[in-house]
Amino acid sequence: MTFFTGRYDSKLDSKGRLVLPSKFKVQLPEEGGNELVIQQGFEPHLNIYPMLEFRKVMSKVSGLSDFNEENRQLQLNFFSSIATVELDDNGRLLIQKNMLSYAQLQKDVILIGMGPKIVIWDPATYEKHLIKDQREYSKLAEKHLDK
Repeated sequence: MTFFTGRYDSKLDSKGRLVLPSKFKVQLPEEGGNELVIQQGFEPHLNIYPMLEFRKVMSKVSGLSDFNEENRQLQLNFFSSIATVELDDNGRLLIQKNMLSYAQLQKDVILIGMGPKIVIWDPATYEKHLIKDQREYSKLAEKHLDK
């Protein structure tokens, strides 16, 4: 199972390519590890999944009934928000312009390993979404993890 952790500051090149940190590259599965899926997150950021991990998420969405209008709306938005990419020989992946725009990504980016996925943030947007008060963070953790 793939498990990404850590925070890395990185840069996009002028063509919108990103070099994955070596600590992330070694976590990619040996079989099909160069094939990745980029998905628009619910907040303005991007998720990167190895194809193997993304198939688990995709199977849940694909398994929804087409006879339900809400399901169809979810499927339409879900599948419209993804792109398949491959790492090139230099370990770079090309992020589509519409994805860069959605996540407000310029040159500097922050990569966060979040278990089965890597999340890409614009630094200013990332800071806005962080919890600054440790007590608030503690209460949130207690609410969701102390069961």
